[in-house]
Amino acid sequence: MRIYLVGGAVRDQLLGHPYHEKDYVVVGATPEQLLAQGYQPVGKDFPVFLHPETKEEYALARTERKQGVGYHGFEFYTAPEITLEQDLIRRDLTINAIAQDEHGTIYDPYHGTQDLKHKVLRHVSDAFIEDPLRVLRVARFAARYSEYGFTIADETLELMRSLAHSGELNSLTPERIWKETSRALMEKNADVYFKVLRECDALKVLFPEIDALFGVPQRPEFHPEIDCGIHTLLSLRQACQENYSLDVRFAVLVHDLGKALTPADVLPRHILHEERGIAPVTALSDRLKVPAQTKQLALAVCKEHLKCHQALKLKAGTLWRLLQRLDVLRRPERVEAFIQACQCDARGRLGLEHRPYPQANYLYKAIECVRSIKAQDLPSDIKGPDIGEMLIQRRIEALALLKQQAQWHEHC
Repeated sequence: MRIYLVGGAVRDQLLGHPYHEKDYVVVGATPEQLLAQGYQPVGKDFPVFLHPETKEEYALARTERKQGVGYHGFEFYTAPEITLEQDLIRRDLTINAIAQDEHGTIYDPYHGTQDLKHKVLRHVSDAFIEDPLRVLRVARFAARYSEYGFTIADETLELMRSLAHSGELNSLTPERIWKETSRALMEKNADVYFKVLRECDALKVLFPEIDALFGVPQRPEFHPEIDCGIHTLLSLRQACQENYSLDVRFAVLVHDLGKALTPADVLPRHILHEERGIAPVTALSDRLKVPAQTKQLALAVCKEHLKCHQALKLKAGTLWRLLQRLDVLRRPERVEAFIQACQCDARGRLGLEHRPYPQANYLYKAIECVRSIKAQDLPSDIKGPDIGEMLIQRRIEALALLKQQAQWHEHC
């Protein structure tokens, strides 16, 4: 029995990229041997075991053969005679098909170290085209390693394009699409993920609502980049640079979906695009089974982001109603996430990436302002429904004072 460290840990170790998980492949063993040593079985489709102490994954060396449609349509075969080379050739990219033994010796039958050196994402074999999930994985790796200058090999991109055109992407479950996409959204350069999917024609299949934004013009005085799709990716880049949460990044990604539905005769203006965006944001979120909290923020940002940009000009009562719709009293963190997403929208514009956004600080103060006014601070003779009415009145008065102070500082 021989054990090798494989996959991401070897790849990232050679690249100098941080990694946390370790996966191992076991050659020359049977399930019974591992069970006898205390390993715990967890694999459903093929024998994968957890180490009795470290709980790291150990998979028996295996081969696979395509039997059906999609990434589920594989037949796996494990046996002691399966070699390391046979196991590694079934992997997606050469940089993921490198192994290391317990002595630190590198086994690289498919020249992954060479592709690491030349910063190329290249498929191991033509079996790549048998698994549609690999389109998303390669796009995610492109996003992760773009900071090192990695590009996708032309022949690999062509296979990804073939998969996009084959209809196989339709076999991917919403859960797998969201899992890969949510992981990609948390990369430093998440915008690259969507650029790659668009380049290989997969964006229009998996995210038609986002793909529809490209080529739609906007007014250049507000959007020097003009193209709605480019603006979306520039905004997403802002969210990544600020290391905002997944909820914020997804909200930024979909905040302008309504612009793809603007009637052609009113372009490049986008009147009521925030209202038009509700349907596509809902459709995309529901189709991918996006978590409820993530969807809720996305809808709020889609519907209210113009109000955020106008915050300094809003009347106190209008600002209170906005904060109330965002659930400021129970979920102030959601309002903060909303502000972050709107700031990314404001700065996701060509040449305006570092523009001031005083609305953010103003709204953070507004959150503190309304939350500081509590029922116990009211006169003791106020009872019943009058309590709620007076709380609203005092919060609006406090916001009016805040606006006066902001205007005074601006003039000074």
